[in-house]
Amino acid sequence: MNAERLSIWQAAYVIARRDFFAILLSKAFLFFLLGPLFFGGISVAAGALGAKAASSAEPPRLAVAMSERDNAAFAETHRRLRDAVELPAIERLSVEEGGKPRALLADGTRNFGAVLTGTLASPELTGTPEQIGRWQGPVALVAAEAAGGDLLLPPVALVPTRSSSADTRSLRVGTATAGITLLFLLTMLLAGMVLSNLVEEKANKIIEILAAAIPMDAVFLGKLFAMLAISFVGIAVWGAVAAIVLALGAAAIPPLPAPAVGWPLFIALFVVYFSLAYLLIGSVFLTVGSMAATVRDVQTLSMPATILQLAVFFLATFAMTDTGSAIEILACVFPLSSPYAMVARAAQEPQLWTHGVALVWQVAWVAIFVRTGARLFRRRVMKSGPAAVSRKKPKRSPA
Repeated sequence: MNAERLSIWQAAYVIARRDFFAILLSKAFLFFLLGPLFFGGISVAAGALGAKAASSAEPPRLAVAMSERDNAAFAETHRRLRDAVELPAIERLSVEEGGKPRALLADGTRNFGAVLTGTLASPELTGTPEQIGRWQGPVALVAAEAAGGDLLLPPVALVPTRSSSADTRSLRVGTATAGITLLFLLTMLLAGMVLSNLVEEKANKIIEILAAAIPMDAVFLGKLFAMLAISFVGIAVWGAVAAIVLALGAAAIPPLPAPAVGWPLFIALFVVYFSLAYLLIGSVFLTVGSMAATVRDVQTLSMPATILQLAVFFLATFAMTDTGSAIEILACVFPLSSPYAMVARAAQEPQLWTHGVALVWQVAWVAIFVRTGARLFRRRVMKSGPAAVSRKKPKRSPA
């Protein structure tokens, strides 16, 4: 009898196919496709939040690479004046490092906006035209004060470059914000369907028949992947409409800066991370929704579910402004926020090995959530968990 039962993946496929076509051919799904039209206001608010996040990113620093004596005098004067005058943050370098200012500006790990070389009497500032134009006055003021205050403000020679790593990083923050916002909108719009997935089948006793025929893990997996497939159908429809709109108004829309990993790989990673984000949050929603007895209970649970998604979104948005910090690593490790944080990383950092580790980590947590949800459903709802073993000693009958 056991040999004739389907494997867990075969059973999950049967459930997924059944749920997919049942939802796809329903009238409610057609009305559901119109839902994104009501999220225009949310998109505007998310864009404003992204602009604020981009402005709060780590500011670029000024690399000071003069002689050791001039460096020390400049740094001491900078320390004394920074509370009274708005000055850029500085980092002291050796003369040898300052010999290649363009290489320093191209180094994405240093976040330099400009490089100061030369002497205090004749400083030379290398950087983008916007950056060196903004820092020319403060540099001249600090250099004159560091030289003893007897000199007039020295002329600062400007050596403009096309771009610096600080400009590139600032632009990529915008791409990261757009990726996280789109991922949040899609999961918030689509994951809510999972909450009420089992309520009707529980009321009709269908779930009892399924539980008797196939493992409950397979039921949960099948329903999750069916909803994921339905989500891709919706995304395909909305994407086609968005492509038409973008084609008509492409001239009025500024292009997004290219992500660090390149557009083809970034799009592929976005699709994978969306799938995992949906499976992670969907497995939690499916477990919580399976405990609900009525549709009214599901409606009551929808508000905490939305708050959970907002908390994950805000954590990832806050963390992406400081790549490599403790809060950003926490966002990458925490299962529910990991897909969001890794999308931001793909936009800002070119390393690929971190994505391999993150994907394995997220898949493992999907398995954990599904297994935990299935066990809770069996024990709390189906009442089919292992019975507790009584430790009381049997009473002896009187002789």
